Amino acid sequence: MFNYLLIYPSTSKYVQVISETKDVRGCAMPNLIYVSRQKSLTSPHHFKAGALNVLLRVSSIMTNAPIVLTLDCDMISNDPSTPQQMLCFFMDSSVKSNLGYVQFPVRFNGVNKADIYGSEFKRMYHINPMGLNGLSGPDYFGTGTFFNRQVFFGGPSSSKNTELEYVVKKPINNHAILESAHNMASCDYENQSDWGLKKGFRYGSLVEDYFTGYQLHCQGWKSIFCNPKRASFLSEMPISLHEMITQTKRWSVGLLEVSFSKYSPLTFGTKSLGPLMAHCYSYYAFGPSWSIPILFYAFLPQIYMLHNISIFPKVSDPWFLLYMFLFVGAYGQDLLEFILEQGTTLRWWSDQRMWLVRGLSSDFFGTLEYVSNRLGIASRGFNVTTKVNDNEQRTQYDNGKFQFGVVSPVFMPFSTAAIVNLIAVFGGFLQLLRGTILLDEFLGQIIISSFGMVNSWPVYEAMFFRTDKGRMPTKITIFSVILAWLLISLMTKM
Repeated sequence: MFNYLLIYPSTSKYVQVISETKDVRGCAMPNLIYVSRQKSLTSPHHFKAGALNVLLRVSSIMTNAPIVLTLDCDMISNDPSTPQQMLCFFMDSSVKSNLGYVQFPVRFNGVNKADIYGSEFKRMYHINPMGLNGLSGPDYFGTGTFFNRQVFFGGPSSSKNTELEYVVKKPINNHAILESAHNMASCDYENQSDWGLKKGFRYGSLVEDYFTGYQLHCQGWKSIFCNPKRASFLSEMPISLHEMITQTKRWSVGLLEVSFSKYSPLTFGTKSLGPLMAHCYSYYAFGPSWSIPILFYAFLPQIYMLHNISIFPKVSDPWFLLYMFLFVGAYGQDLLEFILEQGTTLRWWSDQRMWLVRGLSSDFFGTLEYVSNRLGIASRGFNVTTKVNDNEQRTQYDNGKFQFGVVSPVFMPFSTAAIVNLIAVFGGFLQLLRGTILLDEFLGQIIISSFGMVNSWPVYEAMFFRTDKGRMPTKITIFSVILAWLLISLMTKM
């Protein structure tokens, strides 16, 4: 029997049985229980991980079912056979002894034809997890996951926890049961306990899903990625670019919190998981650091070319072939894997574009926020991603138009890069026509500038051609042009 539990933030604790019914044949129907945990300014509530731990405790006192399903509030079930598929793994004697959870892919409902924001995250949610099945299994995605309840109370080799052996003999609406559940939803219940440290979902990072899956793997648990043709669950995604960047910025902050903690995959992970699995976790943990090379490639080759400074080998130099091999090979492999995972060329183009956009926005600002948090300049926060939209915004998104609309500093780096690349392309070709630069020396910089310019088409469109609410705010356009001019001018004086 599965229990579906709903959370609504509140300063008071509240547990109510909404539905406990049977069907016409007398079989028990799924219970529906409303849970509102208590929050206090004097007690940390640990965001989503804290909410999940409350649900874990409440469900243990009410049913203590051995399987726990976690779903985000915007997820819908799309296949009634999903529990049967999951049980095939948990009942397999060859794997069940250390199987911690079964992870289903995150698939989205309402993605437009081009998936302009790369919302599928195909590499993270589809390609890499399939490969991880050959090691310890995929990380925890935060939703669409069936857990063995035992994973939250120790490693697979640890002794059986008494909390797991508890048998519920009273109905869920019994006064004593509700009173115990009410107590477990208190803000001070976890004080001086192992909850969030050794028990339950783990605290210490804004990406509690990544951190929890990582810790469970370090304890010796395995996981399995189940990817059926029919989507088991469907989710909503933000259709505003600002909301998308805000969401992934939070991920960047949380990943860096793990990267530079005592649980870093490079040290703790290598010791606990071995080099291969630790490398896989490091790939994500240090992912925000991509913002540094992306930032350099977005500006330096272009500005140097405008000042007649070559930074790559000449076309006639054999080393140029190595640069081209790495560039074409990396993008070619990425495209091939994307297509083999039922992707399209159009969606792949959007995916690689958004990788660059995130590098200059969410990864960059996430890194700055992490550093400021460590220096005590700012406090860590958690902003829930808004996925509600109006009709005009939905229409624009369905037509493949980026939704900017708000004045936000996160737009500045990549909008400035778009202006610099545009100037570099036209300036570079003008210099070629004048003979002030040679194609043999500057082909690499021309290719990078042209690639950046083509990728920036949605930005140019939003800056100069659109009049709807989703256009680039005029302030951002003006500041981007000024900042681009300053960068190019300052380089002249250096």
